[in-house]
Amino acid sequence: MKMSGSQVIDAPRDAVWKGLNDPKVLQQCIPGCESIVASSPTQMSAKVVLKIGPVKAAFKGSVTLSDIKAPESYRISGKGEGGFAGFASGGATVKLTATSPSETLMEYDVDAQVGGKIAMLGSRLVDSTAQSLANQFFERFAAVVKQSAAAVPKKPKAKAAKKPAKKPAAKKPVKAKKVAAKAKKKPAKKKR
Repeated sequence: MKMSGSQVIDAPRDAVWKGLNDPKVLQQCIPGCESIVASSPTQMSAKVVLKIGPVKAAFKGSVTLSDIKAPESYRISGKGEGGFAGFASGGATVKLTATSPSETLMEYDVDAQVGGKIAMLGSRLVDSTAQSLANQFFERFAAVVKQSAAAVPKKPKAKAAKKPAKKPAAKKPVKAKKVAAKAKKKPAKKKR
């Protein structure tokens, strides 16, 4: 099975690249994903529960990133075993192009293979389900990355530093002993 497509994301290319490499972001976006754990910058393990037609299965597998050209492109490949339901393997080549400072075009080419009970469901059902899952992923991914890019505060333009105004020196409090000592030193005026 092969499919390709593109998605415009309202976020800078660096933010999109960061999201594509963040297991927490990927877990939020992959339909049915229960966990993704990174063992290295290019290796992850995942658990995904999917329903394809009448077959529902939990897939455990590995994900590998290769052909990395940060922040422009990479290949993501994976294999998953779904027990009695069968297996799935495949990958996607993802390319990012900055169309403006705040917008990125993400293009992808996906190829996948399935076996076992899933393969017996027929290519039409498997292909339409795969297309639906891909659309869900890219829509969620675009929303999550846009939201996280909007949450990052933009650096304010540097302004000339103002010198703080000098405060008048505060008068020191006079201690009671000093006042009494000064009073003793002054001779009292005699009354006439």
